[in-house]
Amino acid sequence: MACDLCGSEEGLTAYTVTPKEDTITICETCVTSIDEPTKDEKHWNCLHDSMWSTEPAVQVMAYRLLTKLGAQDQLDMLYLEDDVKAWAEEGLAVENVEPVRDSNGTILVEGDAVSIIKDLVVKGAGFTAKQGTTVKNIRMVPGDPTHIQGKVNGTSIFIISAFLKKL
Repeated sequence: MACDLCGSEEGLTAYTVTPKEDTITICETCVTSIDEPTKDEKHWNCLHDSMWSTEPAVQVMAYRLLTKLGAQDQLDMLYLEDDVKAWAEEGLAVENVEPVRDSNGTILVEGDAVSIIKDLVVKGAGFTAKQGTTVKNIRMVPGDPTHIQGKVNGTSIFIISAFLKKL
């Protein structure tokens, strides 16, 4: 027997996937970081495999964890039947109560296009995002109303929303 999420064989326990009351088997590491997966993101690399499980309860947990981690690329690949997706979304808490706002106070939503209002040095990428650059199809950062994610010069980066203006 192994953890349904990461495959570990140590410290296994039953975990109830609410609200349907189905259970999956998970290890102690998964149990301790399942509520705040961003504290141990490397552990959750295992979701690349477990998201393909044929068990709906495992698919639901993979969907919820990938959503909390902001792993949009994996979520885009994950196909869930309508009833399983509804179950997965039903269990997600609404974390981002405060809306993301641009420099003018305009509310930004997923998919908006924005313009950068100040030259920004992109750490680790070796370039500067120039003032006036358009960033299309932005994504929200789960749980953080001060940042968005978007592509600049073909590189996916996080940008402080105070340096943006909605187009």
